[in-house]
Amino acid sequence: MLDAVIVGAGPTGLACGIELKRRGFSAVLFDKGCLTNSLYHYPTNMVFFTTPELLEIGNIPMTSIGEKPVRGEALKYYRRAADHYELDVHQYERVCGFEGSDGAFKVYTEDRHGQKHHYEARKVILATGYYDRPNLLNVPGEDRDKVIHYYKEAHPYYGHDVIVVGGKNSAAIAALELHWTGARVTLVHRGAQLSHRIKYWILPNIENRIKSGEIQAFFRTTIESIEEESVRLKTAEGSIEVKNDFVFAMTGYRPDTEFLERHGIRFDPGTRRPNLHPESLESERKGVYLAGVLVAGMHTNEIFIENGRFHGVQIAEDIARKLKP
Repeated sequence: MLDAVIVGAGPTGLACGIELKRRGFSAVLFDKGCLTNSLYHYPTNMVFFTTPELLEIGNIPMTSIGEKPVRGEALKYYRRAADHYELDVHQYERVCGFEGSDGAFKVYTEDRHGQKHHYEARKVILATGYYDRPNLLNVPGEDRDKVIHYYKEAHPYYGHDVIVVGGKNSAAIAALELHWTGARVTLVHRGAQLSHRIKYWILPNIENRIKSGEIQAFFRTTIESIEEESVRLKTAEGSIEVKNDFVFAMTGYRPDTEFLERHGIRFDPGTRRPNLHPESLESERKGVYLAGVLVAGMHTNEIFIENGRFHGVQIAEDIARKLKP
């Protein structure tokens, strides 16, 4: 029997695995995608808004060519951390669910070949993040292939009419890179203006592109429907139809609260934060821990790699107290 199963092999899940191993406990990490799957799906040229040392786990130094690390450097670093600690990571193996009680859980998975597996563990740690579940527009036509919820890079959209939906960092970065690459960009945002939380070196750039007319922008506007060659917008002045080839819905992401609730995680009805012990991060279902952004519930802007990486120590120390003879 394993001491712990960790659901999610992102930076926080890796930190949990490392801290358990450093204390002599066995753990297997599962991810439905690759190692640090969310980071892999970040934009190809993304630069972290932090310094290398704030992304470190397991006391392994991280270096970068520039002042701030880029996506490729982070992916390489977390691969090195997993190798250094010889973590047992099952990639492309989705955790379908688990049952049992503290000290005797049974975890059910399915690998990329459709094969079913099950594992026994004393503890379960949920570190699934939130990047896998985009906030949908919930409009007709959203299921078309032209609708994209994850911006990767701009080159394939050169010479096309694209709409970017949203008014925060991801939308601003996508709109700028698409414009610089030769796409004809229209920005659609339901708010009256762009978010003031956009990174300080990006905000004036996107504002100037809008002011000059290089990027067309519609504020106080939502998507009514997405057609094959156009998109219908609901503006303050009424409905209009604009020519369109691709839609980038940069509307944010959310945790899989349905999965959590099915497995005994309860939420505060007011804040939608999960009910957890503040120090151990153990949920009301004994033996089940939450780590990373899941701790914040729907307030996903409160937990990042920089602070979520410390959850591994909190959880591992609590498990060590409870599992040691």
